Amino acid sequence: MTTTIDTVTAPARPARVRRVTASANAPPSIAKPTSKSDNVLKLLLRTKGATPVELIAATGWQPHSMRAFLSGLRKKGRTIVREERKGGGYAYRIVGTPGAEPRAMTTSASALDRTSGIYPDGRSSPRTQNGAAPAADA
Repeated sequence: MTTTIDTVTAPARPARVRRVTASANAPPSIAKPTSKSDNVLKLLLRTKGATPVELIAATGWQPHSMRAFLSGLRKKGRTIVREERKGGGYAYRIVGTPGAEPRAMTTSASALDRTSGIYPDGRSSPRTQNGAAPAADA
């Protein structure tokens, strides 16, 4: 008994499309597209600042993402104030120049250098070499 196997051929691949680059005669691009970060900075630098609703509408971000961005600006040295608005609500506004007020870095127990086991102030970790807590002396 002989069996026949039908062979299926793969469909032909579409031809490659060449991208057309701008020619030397093309006019230069008018403006660089602005990023969401740039848009938020422009809103925050206004005299009246920007409400969270305005920031979210301008970027499409979720509220927690907008707050995280503001936190990042604070870490970069920007001073952001939260001001009450008439009729309720509040607005955020950037005051001063970036880096005008340096932040003091604080050292905490969580600042342990995990690779060396030494705190920034020179104390060594209470853990032993294998990562286990030291045995209590009796």
